[in-house]
Amino acid sequence: EEGGHTFRVNLNDYLDTGLFLDHRLTRAMLQKLAKGKRFLNLFAYTGTATVYAAAGGARSSVSVDLSTTYLDWAKENFKLNGLDANHELIKADCVKWIKNHDQRYDLIFLDPPTFSNSKSMDDSFNVQDDHAALISDLLRLLEKDGTLVFSNNFRGFKMDRQLLGDSRLRFEDISAKTIPEDFKRNQKIHNVWLITK
Repeated sequence: EEGGHTFRVNLNDYLDTGLFLDHRLTRAMLQKLAKGKRFLNLFAYTGTATVYAAAGGARSSVSVDLSTTYLDWAKENFKLNGLDANHELIKADCVKWIKNHDQRYDLIFLDPPTFSNSKSMDDSFNVQDDHAALISDLLRLLEKDGTLVFSNNFRGFKMDRQLLGDSRLRFEDISAKTIPEDFKRNQKIHNVWLITK
C-alpha cells in the first residue's frame, strides 16, 4: 500500500516493479493535478502513476507501454484500485505512438528510461540525446494550458537549451521538491520538470 492505494509488487521475479520509491512524491503530485483532466501516462510500466491520477479525479486516462507483462500487471493494479473503463491501456512503442496519435490531453506524465534498446523497438533510446525530439513531438498532444510532467533518472541530465528557449512554453525544475526525505542525501536521484503551454 502507498498513498492509500494498493499495488501488486513481485520482488522475487522482477528487478523493476514500476513503483519507483524515489518518485512517490511525484505520484502524489499527479494525484493533486489530475482532477477533471484527460491524463496520458507514457512509459507507464505497471500503471502506478495512472492509479494516482484516477484517484485524484482524472476523467479519463491512456497509459502506454511496450511490455505485455507490465500492462498485464497494470490491469491487475487497475482492478485492485477499482478503476473503470475510462482508463485505457495500450501496448506500443511510446516514441512511435506519439507520432501517430492525435488525441489531446490536459496532463501528461513522461517518465522515460535512461536508456533502452528493447528488441521490440526499431531504434535505441537515450534520454539525454532524445528527450528534446520526444518532448517536441508530445507538445502537439498537450492541450493549451495543459501540463507535461517530465521526469528521468539520468544523474547528469541537462535540459535541451533550444527547448528552454521556446517562448511558447514555461519550464520549472521542481526536482528538489519531489525528492522524499529518505533520498535527500542524493539530490541527483532524479529530475522532474513541469512544462506548461
